[in-house]
Amino acid sequence: MDRVFINQFRKGQSVEGFFLAKEKTVSKTKTGNPYLSLRLADRTGEIEGRVWDKAPDFKSLFEKDDVIKVQGEVDEFQGILQLRILRLRKAAAGEINLTDFLPQSARDMDSMLSELREMVNSVGNPHLRGLLESFLADQDFINKFKTAPAAKAMHHVYIGGLLEHTLSVLRLIRLVAPQYQAINMDLILAGAFLHDIGKVDELAYERAFDYTDMGRLLGHITLTVEKIDEKIRSLPDFPENLALLLKHLILSHHGDYVFGSPKRPKTIEALLLHHLDDLDAKINAFMSWIEKEKDSPSRWTSYHKLFDRFILKPEEIERDENN
Repeated sequence: MDRVFINQFRKGQSVEGFFLAKEKTVSKTKTGNPYLSLRLADRTGEIEGRVWDKAPDFKSLFEKDDVIKVQGEVDEFQGILQLRILRLRKAAAGEINLTDFLPQSARDMDSMLSELREMVNSVGNPHLRGLLESFLADQDFINKFKTAPAAKAMHHVYIGGLLEHTLSVLRLIRLVAPQYQAINMDLILAGAFLHDIGKVDELAYERAFDYTDMGRLLGHITLTVEKIDEKIRSLPDFPENLALLLKHLILSHHGDYVFGSPKRPKTIEALLLHHLDDLDAKINAFMSWIEKEKDSPSRWTSYHKLFDRFILKPEEIERDENN
């Protein structure tokens, strides 16, 4: 039987397949009967699942973040598809193909890496270019960098998301920075490439997206500065002031203390990097939320807790062929 992914589900469809159990809770109906509530995921999306009968028995068969085999039927509740689960079991190790369960960037990894290398080649300052090239030459780092998501939950939450987000910020800088003559283009391009590299160690992405111990204890900003310091020590005569300005870009790119930024932007390059990084993250988060609910008949998405608002779905606008 061909693999059926969540984005292919239709109301009334019978489903049998493997899914990642991202959430698992036992609740009670209005009549006091227990039921099992699941959030199931594969690389194409997520769906709520419900086990109405023998919920405690099924709950004991698996743990959160296990891959489970499910048989059920697709229902609809308040305009949103939901899976009514009839049978389930924990998947055996040999049945699991992790590429089926972690969402991935729609862009080709190799083409994104090629574009990143072109960006690095455009950096004129030999010290900054040498630093960036040292990261590109580090195959262990590159393997992680092209695989890691950009976040656990907020934006670019998929395999390749970190690379895609980094490239997007670099593109935005190339578009916007020329509007301001005072900006050091080499410095801000280097900062954009490096600003999130600590996420390769902050986040776990072998099974489900989560934080590592290093991620929880140190965070990606600290990890990024450590990585930069390590590379700079291997480069002869790297200017101390240049390293200072570069690390300020990293330490201030979250913008304000309330958002976890150790420092607020105090250079033009730091200010621009912060806003373009924030812009790309939020646009991607908006688009992902809209895509997640594209099958809902409402013009509005459900409430987004992080943004503290509903989001209006974009409408198709008829184009004037004469313009």
